[in-house]
Amino acid sequence: MEEEVVNKKAEESKKKKRTSLKSILGGDILATDFFRRQTKLLVLIMVFIIFYIHNRYASQQQQIEIDKLKQELIDIKYDALTRSSELMERSRQSRIEDYISSKESDLQTSTNPPYLIK
Repeated sequence: MEEEVVNKKAEESKKKKRTSLKSILGGDILATDFFRRQTKLLVLIMVFIIFYIHNRYASQQQQIEIDKLKQELIDIKYDALTRSSELMERSRQSRIEDYISSKESDLQTSTNPPYLIK
């Protein structure tokens, strides 16, 4: 009789240890004693995984935004440099003299050097 009890326990332990693809896909593995005891830990791990995925996604979005703003800043700097050179070209003394002489104005270039008023 004792031998039968020992054999039944051995068969039950073999059944518990045996995990097949069918038990995994069917969800029977989640009903095992190990998973019942570790439920809180598994939930905590899932929360951390979701938090990690969210942080990674948010950081990628911020990096994309930073790259876009850097490119926009470079474009604006080049535009400012272009406008600055155009204004410098238009305000050169030779250009101003040509503009004044073409308009038949009474203005002339000064022959006296500039001096500081104290």
